[in-house]
Amino acid sequence: MKIRNRLSLYFTAISATVLLIVEVAICITFNSLVKSDFYDHLMVRAYIAAQRYLEADEISADSLIHVKVRYLQALPNEVIRFYNDKNQAAFINEKKQFWAPSLINEVRKRKQIEFAERGRQNAGIYYYDNQGNFVILVSAIDVEGNKRTTDLIESMAILLISVTAGLFLISRWFAQKALQPMDKVIDQMRKVSAGNLSLRVDEGKGKDEISALAHNFNKLLEHLENAFELQQTFVINASHELRTPITTIIGEIEIALNKLRSHDEYEQVLQSVLTDAERLNGTITVLLELANVDMNYTQPALKPVAMDELIWELNDYWLAKKGKGMFNINILNLPEDHEKLQLTANKSLLAIALNNIIGNAYKFSRNKPVQCDFYADEKEMMITITDTGIGILPDEIAKIFKSFYRGKNVDGYNGSGIGLYVTYKIISLFNGAISVNSIPDKHTVVTVQFKR
Repeated sequence: MKIRNRLSLYFTAISATVLLIVEVAICITFNSLVKSDFYDHLMVRAYIAAQRYLEADEISADSLIHVKVRYLQALPNEVIRFYNDKNQAAFINEKKQFWAPSLINEVRKRKQIEFAERGRQNAGIYYYDNQGNFVILVSAIDVEGNKRTTDLIESMAILLISVTAGLFLISRWFAQKALQPMDKVIDQMRKVSAGNLSLRVDEGKGKDEISALAHNFNKLLEHLENAFELQQTFVINASHELRTPITTIIGEIEIALNKLRSHDEYEQVLQSVLTDAERLNGTITVLLELANVDMNYTQPALKPVAMDELIWELNDYWLAKKGKGMFNINILNLPEDHEKLQLTANKSLLAIALNNIIGNAYKFSRNKPVQCDFYADEKEMMITITDTGIGILPDEIAKIFKSFYRGKNVDGYNGSGIGLYVTYKIISLFNGAISVNSIPDKHTVVTVQFKR
């Protein structure tokens, strides 16, 4: 069942239940009032009967005529009986006693009583008179009251059915309107496939659950797109990097096997093959490291990381590795709230990213001192790493974050060209930004920024 239908049914069921409870309460109250009113009529009939039979000798002729007229206005299926102290019928004869002696005694004991039995309403009074004390019992059927109660119940049933149907249609319309943005999101989701993971669904400008769903779906697409991109990049790079040394090794061996050569020539060929094999081994190690980082990238364990503590841990690491005065930290600003220094991220991956930048700073400056500036306020955190090395050529700054890319001026420096690629991916994973400002043969400034 679709959500809109389920919501409509839930809303209609709840509303109909509330309406039913209200209608039942109204019917019960109305029925109680009708019965109470009819009991009052029965009591009046009992007193009129008493005046008709017991007070006739004590009232004026006009009053007696008025009483007789009122007495003649009988209730539907009315029965009136007088019982003396011996529980025998008086004034009105009866072949079979209409009420049991126990009930007559109960009226005599309680002086006044109202009860219902066998579809009839009954009232009784104990009346004192100079002719004797009598129990007067009156019974009748409230035909008009029962009809009014039945009509009310029928009207309430029709009203319940009509209102329930109307509520379902109205709630169905509202549910469809409320879920219309979700239908648009679903239509956009259907267009996403493995071949166009770059598509994104419209998150809208609201902050409701549908916008949150679209936002999280877009985040999922972003991770999937990165995962596919990393996989494709890894395959392409692995093929390219492995082919070159293997081709070289095969070529050198083929040349050596073309004819007999001297001991020195074979030694030279083996040395060349060893160099290429070591290069191949290094490439395989780098590729495995890249695959491991890519796997952690797609499945990071996130938790709050205190960035100031991470900076000081890096400081301890590089001071131990390079010596005093080789790594200088400058704290430019810190917020008063220590929680503002925390970033939801993976500490190990962040350490890899920052160490790659610092390692490059030492490598391309031939181990000259490196400066690290840390700035944090209520809105952002910035880590700036500055070296005084060979710098980066202006037309290569946009390319340095590509995997296995190495600049034209890095000949003589060991490296595989994946350090900044991995760093860029890690920083992007945690919604950060990395920028580079460099002047060749003077300095390079790498800035990592995280906005809140």
